[in-house]
Amino acid sequence: MKHLSSKHFLSASMITLAGLLLTIPGFAYAQSAEAAAETEASSGGVSLLSVIFGGTVMDMIVWLFIFLTSLATVALIIDSCMSIKVTKIMPMELEEAVRNALNEGDLTAAMEACEATPCPLSNILMAGFNNIQEGYDVILDSVSSAAGIETEKLMQRVNYLNLCGQLAPMFGLMGTVTGMVSAFGNLGSAKGAAQSAALAQNISSALYTTAVGLFIAVPAILAFTFIKNNAAKIILSMESMTYELIKTLKNAEVETR
Repeated sequence: MKHLSSKHFLSASMITLAGLLLTIPGFAYAQSAEAAAETEASSGGVSLLSVIFGGTVMDMIVWLFIFLTSLATVALIIDSCMSIKVTKIMPMELEEAVRNALNEGDLTAAMEACEATPCPLSNILMAGFNNIQEGYDVILDSVSSAAGIETEKLMQRVNYLNLCGQLAPMFGLMGTVTGMVSAFGNLGSAKGAAQSAALAQNISSALYTTAVGLFIAVPAILAFTFIKNNAAKIILSMESMTYELIKTLKNAEVETR
């Protein structure tokens, strides 16, 4: 039990670290822009911590959502890369076991092989095997329905990754808008050159969230496109293999008549 807890803690720590690394480019870009501005302005720029924790409550909530989105993006990328693989969806040993059992006319052995190797392919095949008495047309309908369900399960994870890619820049824009509202609202507290300097610093701080949000969205959308295309390729191969294996049941049905 302790070993399992430490394993989960290590995984959570790695995802958290990766989420932080995903937000670092946006922070680094904003800090480099700030450093360049400091060389041209006499007044000192604001620090990163003051940008995150020195704003309003709404600003801190936006930063929290941005950070959570980065963590979710990293977690979904890792989960998709580990789960959407040929060895996980359609293991070669399951295909060989089912093919050999069906060629020998042993449906029980084929069902036992599916039960011993739970995966999307085995779920689809079991849907067909469970309707063997209903005829080949019913088997095809069952396999088609099961394939649609398994495909939807796989694509749900990928769609969540796409959602993160869309939410990150939206959260960034929200932070920029609220920061701009606060910046223009504080104009009355300063006058002359100090007013211009304060406005410039407040606008610069408000743009931090948009920069970080975009740096999270770009890898999220790229990963979404790659993983989605890979999943579609695997799903097509799985459906083709399933119908090829099911053909054996049609031949067996014809021979029994």
